[in-house]
Amino acid sequence: MPDTPATALLVVNLGTPEAPTPRAVRRYLAEFLHDHRVVQLTRWLWCPLLHFIILPLRGPKAAAKYASIWLPDGSPLAVYTRRLAEALQARLPDWRVHDAMRYGQPSLTTRLRALRADGVRRVVVLPLYPQYSTTTTESVRDVVVREAGGLEVRFIDDYSVDAGWVAAVVASIRQWRERHGGGEHLLFSYHGLPQRLARNGDPYPQRCEASTRAIVEALGLRDDAWTLTYQSRFGKERWLEPATDTTLQALAARGVRRVDVVCPGFAVDCLETLEEVGIGFAEEFAHAGGALRYIPCLNDDARHVEALAALACRAGDAAA
Repeated sequence: MPDTPATALLVVNLGTPEAPTPRAVRRYLAEFLHDHRVVQLTRWLWCPLLHFIILPLRGPKAAAKYASIWLPDGSPLAVYTRRLAEALQARLPDWRVHDAMRYGQPSLTTRLRALRADGVRRVVVLPLYPQYSTTTTESVRDVVVREAGGLEVRFIDDYSVDAGWVAAVVASIRQWRERHGGGEHLLFSYHGLPQRLARNGDPYPQRCEASTRAIVEALGLRDDAWTLTYQSRFGKERWLEPATDTTLQALAARGVRRVDVVCPGFAVDCLETLEEVGIGFAEEFAHAGGALRYIPCLNDDARHVEALAALACRAGDAAA
């Protein structure tokens, strides 16, 4: 292998605080919520609201939630993304593979500048968002376009129905249910999006629907055995529906007592899966008399690694 591989792979995730403390969480949220792709309000209105109301109130609450899932090696999102990148490096020994974060550390900007300085010629950028959205995927592209001068870049913007990825998700659900027994209902919970963005052309809900349909067909599920929902609402405007929490309430009211939840929009486990679903929604459903069983994300599972490596190789060949 040459000292400087010709091709690099950057697997890019959203980001995470560096510590489960109010100060670290506020710093992370400030960067995240300043992105115009995430919050599309005029800055003169949004910035005072963010810094004087939202961050002081949200920081301590979010820090407590992070603390409840923090691993010995750090934030789950950072730990699992790093492990995924390490597994991809082992799978692609002739490449240079790095993890990067859109917000926080290790920053995507720093990674791109370092690769360029080291003489890498070609970079495949893989945002770890299977379903394309302007709020996530395009935000990564913004940084790449700004910082990749001189690099030959291949950008993977969606893999929502990629056969290898679908097969990995299907296998993980089957394996989990074989080990723990199948629930009465399977809930597919994706991160939400304001309805306004979908009306304005963001194809995210259609990509989530396509992913779910591909997985359901491979599992051979009846239409009444599953539901697609959206979680993680923020603010007062209307978000995509049906919402995960209200759907769980409706299932409980119907007498459904054992629900399995999978989150195919998340490549690795994080606050939204481990705390919001695995703790918060599970406690709410338990109060209604049911049991919510969370099926973990793919993380660094070998099938996930193989699917992403195949995506990267196809993109690298196309860029050659």
